[in-house]
Amino acid sequence: MFKTRPLAQKVFRAQTLDIRRNMSSQDKIHFGPFEVTSQVFYKTAHSFALVNLKPLLPGHVLVCPLQAHKRLTDLQPAEVTDLFTTTQLIQKMLARRYFSNATSRSEPAAPEAGSFNIAVQDGADAGQTVSHVHVHIIPRVPGETGKDGEGPRDEIYEQMSAEDGNVGGALWDAELGRRPEAGGKFARIEDAMRKARSMEEMVAEADSYRELLKDMGASSES
Repeated sequence: MFKTRPLAQKVFRAQTLDIRRNMSSQDKIHFGPFEVTSQVFYKTAHSFALVNLKPLLPGHVLVCPLQAHKRLTDLQPAEVTDLFTTTQLIQKMLARRYFSNATSRSEPAAPEAGSFNIAVQDGADAGQTVSHVHVHIIPRVPGETGKDGEGPRDEIYEQMSAEDGNVGGALWDAELGRRPEAGGKFARIEDAMRKARSMEEMVAEADSYRELLKDMGASSES
């Protein structure tokens, strides 16, 4: 069973559901056609990070440009820089949340204390089901969700390109009653064991990440 770190567990219990009291309609954030404001835990001038409705592993989050560009090559240089600078920052935050510091319990873990899958599905044939560029960040905890643990090993790549990696699938189901088929897939892996999470669960996770980023001195734009 995967376990979060003690400090993170304490933060995670704080469920502030009304986190966007003063949001006006122009402040709402969209992932493709979907409004995801409550799932966003970090925002910059060009990018935002959000929790996942059906994460492949604990800590699986997405980083997207604010502008709904369909392809990575559509981004302007400033947007590309911001997207991947934000990706690095979120990696550091997730390391604090999920990894252990082998030399000091009092000091936060660095990204090198574990591993990450970082991926962009650039186009429908690569498995992109929401036409909005997004970077997958998936922490891999040694002995737990890493290749030496009980979780998925190299099949994580198959999951990302099959139905498991259809990050917009449940959103499409809710909005339209149908979903696009994930493309670029290897052997099919059924999605039955992964259930869509409640909004309360996702908001609580977003709150916990927001607090960790605040502790790191990273200020999110309003």
